[in-house]
Amino acid sequence: MINISERIDLRRRCHRGVAIAVAAATALGAPVLALGAPARAQNPSEQEQKVDVGFIEIDEDITLRRMVVHNANPKGTVLFLHGFPETLYAWKSISLTLADDYEVHAFDWPGFGFSSRPKVDRFSYAPKDYARVLNDYIRKAGINTSKLTIYATDVGALPALLLAQEKPGIATSIIVGDFAPFDRSHYMYASLQSLKAGPSMDKARDQLNKNRDDILENAFRRGLSKEAQFDVPREFKDDMSRAWGHGAITTADAFSYYYAHFTRDQNHFESRLEQLAIPVKVVWGENDLYIKKEMGIELADRIGAGLTLLPGIGHYPHLQNPKQTIDEVRAAFR
Repeated sequence: MINISERIDLRRRCHRGVAIAVAAATALGAPVLALGAPARAQNPSEQEQKVDVGFIEIDEDITLRRMVVHNANPKGTVLFLHGFPETLYAWKSISLTLADDYEVHAFDWPGFGFSSRPKVDRFSYAPKDYARVLNDYIRKAGINTSKLTIYATDVGALPALLLAQEKPGIATSIIVGDFAPFDRSHYMYASLQSLKAGPSMDKARDQLNKNRDDILENAFRRGLSKEAQFDVPREFKDDMSRAWGHGAITTADAFSYYYAHFTRDQNHFESRLEQLAIPVKVVWGENDLYIKKEMGIELADRIGAGLTLLPGIGHYPHLQNPKQTIDEVRAAFR
């Protein structure tokens, strides 16, 4: 019998692709979907059996952990892109519901979850690099882009829009929210501003790492009234906790490196707004503490997108009100 520490070590050696992931799963006496995921009951429900969690190699530096929820005859495909400090498990319950009609994908960004965490001299973690990873994932996963809706939040949103500017046929619609498309520091939480500013960057990154437990426990509720606060599923919370220090680069490190290049990529996006041809919907928590709603209002106005402001909702609408996210996705296909 392989013990828990050996299981974790095997997971960490699974970066090299799906074939290695399958071999590791076999060695553990478990299906591929169990890799990097909390233990499940002996007899999973029929719905749970649709969930396939494994690995897909993007290039020699990047292997992504991904989740696919299957549908034998899908009306289309949904691709969910998470933010900080999340992993693909942020989308699990929503994905299971949507799988009644669609095939659903989600993956951990490099530096997050159990995806690769290459050194910064090999991968910069910038939004533009994430856009390339997104493009490669769509291609390698064999997704039909003529029936694809991308739902992206937080650090996942700018890469999706940057890719849409480069490749107008990458999806049929994109839903974005609660992120910073433009360099507007006055719309951003102070700690986020410090990640973008010269000498303060290293200190801000160190503080994020020191505040690990507080972030994982309270980031999703911060800024909400007592009545509006909510808990995230234990499976998701445990996954974020285990993944934080996976590899030499922590989740906070990856987030900080992303912000180190953020202003450059924001300005690149803003200078080419006219190249954004894919229909975009903007969905924003009206009580977002981290990125003020005015950022979403400006984005929707500048690109002529539909805008939904969610009363009583904070930075993580998909966690606070999953039904609304499901409804937005279904509306995108209609």
